[in-house]
Amino acid sequence: MNDEWLTTFDEDGNITGSAPRNDVHRLGLWHETFHCWLVSREPDGGISIWLQLRSRQKRDYAGLLDITAAGHLLTHETPQDGIRELEEELGISVPFAALHPLGIIPYTMNTAGFLDRERANVFILETALPMEAFNLQPEEVAGLVTASFTDFTSLWEGGSSSIRVRGFRMEGTLRIPIDEEAGISSFVPHEPSYYRKIIAGISAVFA
Repeated sequence: MNDEWLTTFDEDGNITGSAPRNDVHRLGLWHETFHCWLVSREPDGGISIWLQLRSRQKRDYAGLLDITAAGHLLTHETPQDGIRELEEELGISVPFAALHPLGIIPYTMNTAGFLDRERANVFILETALPMEAFNLQPEEVAGLVTASFTDFTSLWEGGSSSIRVRGFRMEGTLRIPIDEEAGISSFVPHEPSYYRKIIAGISAVFA
């Protein structure tokens, strides 16, 4: 990971050069990432949003709920290359054309001992896959859950203090069921405005 080189940007999105990933975070330099949120349609007509449970082995935000699949884009990569995150983290293979682009969402996280300034290339993937179809990367992902998109929206718009999440977490080779309440403190602390933009994007796609 220390050898990963990332393209750096200024606040207007102009390329300024490149730097090792550790330096990018230490210095708070803007860089590009790939984010993909999985959603599914429910038999009752509702929508579910999928969340990954970050591995407890992770250096940052271990054990918190996060974007379904995400990762940094290296200097030689384009957003299309980010599709690898779905295969690496979730064990599923999909064509890039299946993704719905939401554009670039810039945001900042100033927590966990570093300043993270991301230009996130954000996508939505509609899936009908069952939980059993996912093969998680244990170093990155400890589990996978779904939540009602309506409840997720209410949580980030201040209408409720918690949501019900259901899915599984891995303990060795065992899949342990998850059925519990999760509040904002259970999520990686992306800016609330980031979550609201995701909600707006998903709402537009599924309008």
